[in-house]
Amino acid sequence: MEKSKVAVRYFSKSGNTKKLADEIAKAVGCKAEQIPAPVSSRVDILFLGASVYWGGISSEVKDYIQTLNKDSIGKVVVFSTSALAERAFPQMLKKLQSCGIQVESRNFYCRGEFTALHKGRPNQEDLNAAGKFAAEMIAELH
Repeated sequence: MEKSKVAVRYFSKSGNTKKLADEIAKAVGCKAEQIPAPVSSRVDILFLGASVYWGGISSEVKDYIQTLNKDSIGKVVVFSTSALAERAFPQMLKKLQSCGIQVESRNFYCRGEFTALHKGRPNQEDLNAAGKFAAEMIAELH
């Protein structure tokens, strides 16, 4: 059976989502790249990470999603962090689906540190869980 082609892209203002992206990339054997790095060839699975800032995903993530070619991506798996708001998944799901891109219904989320809130998050336990989630997604979606 052929190995899945996988890419990891993320947007991170504080570094919280970057930590998850790096761990996910390590687990699936590729390099995490920050938005706006393009997906330049066909991928079976794109792990796409973001956070919620002031109640919404950033304009950078919204704009990036618009650049994705639905014919070059088999499925997107969302991961996210936030300090106060809920996960970024519902907003990203809606935006991705409006572009005709398939989105995995399962997503990974953990709290992220912001000022005095959630100190040390994502922590090692969160990172381990993100890596495990990514490896399971690859095994199941391949």
